[in-house]
Amino acid sequence: MWMYLGLLAALFLGLHNLCKKHAVQGNEVFPVLLGTIGSGFLLLLPFFIGSLYFPEYTQQIGFHITSISWKTHGFIFIKSMIITTSWVLAYQALKHLPITIVTPIRSAGPFFTFIGAILIYQEKPNFLQWIGFFLIIFSVVLYSKIGKKEGIHFKRNKWIFAIIGATFLGASSGLYDKFLIQSLALNPQTLQFWVCTYTVLILLGILSITWFPRAEKRKDFKWRWTIIAVGILLQAADYFYFKALQDPDALIMLLSAIKRSQILIAVVVGGLIFKEKNKRKKLIPLFGIMIGVFLILYS
Repeated sequence: MWMYLGLLAALFLGLHNLCKKHAVQGNEVFPVLLGTIGSGFLLLLPFFIGSLYFPEYTQQIGFHITSISWKTHGFIFIKSMIITTSWVLAYQALKHLPITIVTPIRSAGPFFTFIGAILIYQEKPNFLQWIGFFLIIFSVVLYSKIGKKEGIHFKRNKWIFAIIGATFLGASSGLYDKFLIQSLALNPQTLQFWVCTYTVLILLGILSITWFPRAEKRKDFKWRWTIIAVGILLQAADYFYFKALQDPDALIMLLSAIKRSQILIAVVVGGLIFKEKNKRKKLIPLFGIMIGVFLILYS
């Protein structure tokens, strides 16, 4: 069941990435990010209020947000710091790079998760899973060759380093999720609500320095409906992902790889919507990544 939940998370993540590209394109990154996370927070806020005043009802519908200790709040705040940094880097990169380049690089995330799962959680991959992961990495290298034809030189473009950093931090967050869900026994909605709360506070602190005081930056911000859509789709994806992680048999390295199947939506549909270059050539490494995911899933 946890694999099917992982596939649902991938579906919502793929749609989330399409909306995110539209929301951030030619726009101010930090207020867009605040708007998306704030939308997720507002989506979850009624469940928090309901958990305080109508606990039996929220437990009945399966969306009860439990009370947690200050120590657990500290652990969740650490996650919020990791993902905020990852998102800031990813949104900046997405603003300046084609979605058909950004998404495949993000697909290298399972490789970092793969190493962490072996070292931290002693998850043991088999031979086909090894092949699958290295096929994903090789496919990302092929994308770098195609990217040069669009004037994107991977060694000299700072946004490439930004998306690589975001990918590494995202993988670290994924490994940390297993600790939060299984070791601390947090339910998905409790983790989601407090992560949103702390992330909104962190972003408000950043914007109070970099955006709110500057009138010219405020004028550059454009409100788009996809900002709300990004927040809602992200919370849906996280919910199914965390539900999958609640299964004690779930392997974080495999879940991370399953989530990468979102690339099919981002590269094929996104390439058509945003009319990006070299779509046919990008299908070759795309299939390489999909085969890698397939080997991990069915090995």
